[in-house]
Amino acid sequence: MKIISENKKALFDYEILEKFEAGIELFGFEAKSAKSGRFNITGSYAVAKNNQIFLINSEIEPLQPKNIQINYDSKRNRKLLLHKSEIKYLIGKLNQKLMLIPLKTYIKNNLIKIELGLGKIRKKIDKREIIKKREIQQKIKKIINQ
Repeated sequence: MKIISENKKALFDYEILEKFEAGIELFGFEAKSAKSGRFNITGSYAVAKNNQIFLINSEIEPLQPKNIQINYDSKRNRKLLLHKSEIKYLIGKLNQKLMLIPLKTYIKNNLIKIELGLGKIRKKIDKREIIKKREIQQKIKKIINQ
């Protein structure tokens, strides 16, 4: 499993409750450029429309900029491939004010997969606590290593 891109900011901004694996519908040249590491998921999210899940605001830069369609949009909405039961479950959870955030994209069996996290937004107080815990752990490691 080769990781293409990660959304580290999402793990800090959201409290992830569940994780799902989904395929993603891409054009041929998008798949090639995504496999070469030109897939950016920071700031993207997933929404439900017409009993389907779509990835919004993700960017796939073209591998060869002069060799693409004239009207190509690198930030177009991309359909996520999930089972019907998973889609129904996620739509129910999204109605409960939870968010669906992409955590990382990777290659599995020569297919591009995306790991989605179902979570809720963390408040500033929670973020401060996480930062304090991280600083304390770093100080402990420094003391142990000396």
